[in-house]
Amino acid sequence: MMKKFNVGIIGATGMVGQRFTTLLAEHPWFNVVCVAASARSAGKTLKEAIGNKWAMKTPLPEKIGELVVLDAEKDIDKVAELVDFVFCAVNMKKDEIKALEEKYAKHEVPVVSNNSAHRHTPDVPMVIPEINPEHIEIIAAQRKRLGTKRGFIAVKSNCSLQSYVPALAPLMDEFKVTKALTCTYQAISGAGKTFETMPEIIDNVIPFIGGEEEKSEQEPLKIWGKIVGDEIVPATSPSITAQCFRVPVSDGHTAAVFASFEKKPTKEQILEAWKNFKGVPQELGLPSAPKQFLNYFEEDNRPQAKLDRDLEGGMAVSIGRLREDTQYDYKFACLSHNTLRGAAGGAVLLAELLAAKGYFD
Repeated sequence: MMKKFNVGIIGATGMVGQRFTTLLAEHPWFNVVCVAASARSAGKTLKEAIGNKWAMKTPLPEKIGELVVLDAEKDIDKVAELVDFVFCAVNMKKDEIKALEEKYAKHEVPVVSNNSAHRHTPDVPMVIPEINPEHIEIIAAQRKRLGTKRGFIAVKSNCSLQSYVPALAPLMDEFKVTKALTCTYQAISGAGKTFETMPEIIDNVIPFIGGEEEKSEQEPLKIWGKIVGDEIVPATSPSITAQCFRVPVSDGHTAAVFASFEKKPTKEQILEAWKNFKGVPQELGLPSAPKQFLNYFEEDNRPQAKLDRDLEGGMAVSIGRLREDTQYDYKFACLSHNTLRGAAGGAVLLAELLAAKGYFD
């Protein structure tokens, strides 16, 4: 029986912070005891601070809604007294986030972050728990650098690559993916928006999302990297090129993927690899882990965001339309729920992995 950990949500008023409240309200291992946000929300209850900006389909959990919001920057001492660890999803400048997360870690508070600020810090693990769980072992080196006993930072990767990286991962070792091209069609919740707050997306596609293409091309290489000494050294292949579009979809990032291999597999071998792929979260039976991580649809018109994004509580990845290509070896389509698997849910799963491996003890 896993002990209950007291947790805080830093950045609780934003869209990802809101998603954390819905995922953690009934969590078997994690008990939300404090919430923090900017100075303008501090002192109000979370319910008052969010007001009419609640963006989830389910109501704000009552118990969490009644918590009084602390100041994310000024009340670190107070947060540190209350929690075993925190989830962080703040909306600040990157260098400010970096400094804030290190401050929490140096106050001996482990930080599980949804932010991108530390994704390329060499001793900060950036983890998709089914794919590179061993990267959490770098935490020992990070604690040495920070001078902490308990405190550390662990991050989840960008939401857009959570759809196609899991599909490529089971094909890496045996068939060696040499190059991949991906076009992502990303939901508006990825920008923290709804149709009410982003009317310009209706009847429209925007062919640019700031910083997203670089993340989609570079972050997978860290995920497939190796721990060498006191840092994670990114892999040098496959070579990935990406184009990212914002589309009029509420939730769910779709990716069109093209891939070539050193040793070209058959279609049957790819389908078999996807079907049988399991990771540490499935072996450990972590509470948020999907039973079947990768799901292949035979229908020509699947996966679809509206039909398939909520598969296994939004934590599974859907794949379809696998076929040979004239310029790459194969092409296929992928889908993942961007605020569940891609954001808050991926961070909760990472926290479950860290808890199961004793990093919050």
